[in-house]
Amino acid sequence: MSYRFLACTVALAALLAAPLPSQTTSRAKPKTSAIPRTPDGHPDFQGVWTNATITPMERPPQFASKPTLNDAEAAAFEKSSAKELQDVDGKSESPLLAAAGSNGTGGYNVLFIDRGSQLARVDGVKRTSLIVDPPDGKMPPRTPESNKRMAAIMRSYMVYDSVKDRPLSERCIIGFGSTSGPPMMPVLYNNNYQFVQTKDALMILIEMVHDVRVVRINGTHKPANVRQLLGDSIGHWEGDTLVVDTTNFTDQTLFSGASENLHVVERFQRVDPNTILYKVSIDDPATFTKTWTMEYPFVATPGPVYEYACHEGNYAMPDILGGARKQEAAAGKK
Repeated sequence: MSYRFLACTVALAALLAAPLPSQTTSRAKPKTSAIPRTPDGHPDFQGVWTNATITPMERPPQFASKPTLNDAEAAAFEKSSAKELQDVDGKSESPLLAAAGSNGTGGYNVLFIDRGSQLARVDGVKRTSLIVDPPDGKMPPRTPESNKRMAAIMRSYMVYDSVKDRPLSERCIIGFGSTSGPPMMPVLYNNNYQFVQTKDALMILIEMVHDVRVVRINGTHKPANVRQLLGDSIGHWEGDTLVVDTTNFTDQTLFSGASENLHVVERFQRVDPNTILYKVSIDDPATFTKTWTMEYPFVATPGPVYEYACHEGNYAMPDILGGARKQEAAAGKK
């Protein structure tokens, strides 16, 4: 599997994917009796869910003044998007397949892209962007420090001297495009999650690269010098909403070039038996000029979550480094 598309990580979320047609049923808050509950009375999040949606992270120009679409407008857009995807199948100039590392390689076609077919539905209407704040649906401007950090990250993807130089997702350590999060973003495929819940913890198994998040309920954050790739997540209940606070990231955090001081607050609300409404705020003054928020549904989907073996046997890594050595040898003969 080629992971050159990691250089497009920031843009990747703008291409992304959606629930099955029968599953996009997020609505306004229903009667509490409709929500499955655990023995201790809290909403029960257990099950298998998908956040796949073709709603992009940032609002496209054609919808600048339309944060939502009615069903007829949404259906027309979804039909057009499906046709565009089929039209570029197998063509190297496709931006979507380029993001998957397929330009000129034949590595991917539409068969391998599982980004769903519908816009995300929240409160009964289809959304044109995952970002809901700022109201224009756009990510806030980056800081100069963040731009330098992103440039350094992009340069690092072109270094092939050692296994340790390659990106973490290419080494099958964490998922790409922030599927594991937080924030837990929809990407091109493998958008499934399994939740296992107890009184003291919520475990989230992420399909992509087999990541596991454990949210400690009513816990306290680890010392500031204890850093983790997925951060340190603690949760508490605010009524029927589980609020998850995550800090203590490492300086290798990949979400949109964020710093190790990234602070993410997630809100999980089970709005009906088939839907968890997920709202997430991103705060990192070293990266973004203001805090911003996304909102989209996690929709019930049949399980199980199958094993994600990444590049099984790690054949890709020697191929990547071996290819670089051959290019160097060929260049030396000229």
